[in-house]
Amino acid sequence: MVGDVRPGAVHPFRRRRIAAVTAVVAVLAAGALAAGAVSGRGPALEPSAHAVPTSSPTSASSSSRSPSGTPAPTPTLPTFPSASPNAASPNPARPAPSGSPDPTAAPSFDRSAHSIDDPNSLWVVVDKTRPLHPADYAPTDLVDVPVPHVWAPKLRREASDAVVALFGAFTAETGLQLQSQSSYRSYSTQVDVYNQDVASNGQAIADTSTARPGTSEHQTGLTIDISALPGICSLEACFGDTPHGTWLAGNAWRFGFLLRYPADKVPVTGYGYEPWHFRYIGVELATEMHDRGVTTLEELFGLPAAPGYN
Repeated sequence: MVGDVRPGAVHPFRRRRIAAVTAVVAVLAAGALAAGAVSGRGPALEPSAHAVPTSSPTSASSSSRSPSGTPAPTPTLPTFPSASPNAASPNPARPAPSGSPDPTAAPSFDRSAHSIDDPNSLWVVVDKTRPLHPADYAPTDLVDVPVPHVWAPKLRREASDAVVALFGAFTAETGLQLQSQSSYRSYSTQVDVYNQDVASNGQAIADTSTARPGTSEHQTGLTIDISALPGICSLEACFGDTPHGTWLAGNAWRFGFLLRYPADKVPVTGYGYEPWHFRYIGVELATEMHDRGVTTLEELFGLPAAPGYN
């Protein structure tokens, strides 16, 4: 035994053992509390008279004092980011547009941009019911057209330049050649051509293939009859089935030309199918007609059909 011990006194060795046990218990308790805080689960506690209520911030502040009047310590709770509108988020909401602009409508084609009555206009419409005024009109800007030809061609300058470009593109894309068969014809020349047709075939047939003087597109200086070089089906319907005629039907619009007398529009134009007869109307109008699938000037401009003379 270590020393004498007075009756009722705790032996120093036992005191040390008790203190050690107490310290171990405290460490274990602290560890349990820490584990509960980390995992979010703590030991179930019985409510006490001094527990902090959780009903509202106001009630918590008024009842959080101990009986001695000293404020009781308030547990520190973990804080989390605010959910306010200004708080950052992984997918921030995009601001609503202030107002959608009105869609801008594509400009529509202006059919009144050029006259269809003035013989000097690229858009002049000449048919059996719409003769030229004056009847003996003659363009003032005719030039020689520098392309292969049967009869030396003359056209208005803009149309001439377009023919040169068209012939050049055709040869570049196909390796073949075109030539001019006929182009500008004056009023007096048209008188001779028409009378010869009437003499050969009668007036009824002549009126389906040759314009009466004063109503011919050739007189405008904007029209050309085209054939293959060397000639294949020249001035015949079969020209439309040749590589030359097929290419022209599909590509002439790119250069401002219109196949003026299609096979399916005889009741509108008053003339039989002429796959060789091309009228210059300018790239703007030719493109509009191509894009819309309209094949006659009468239909595009809302004019009456012209199957016969008035």
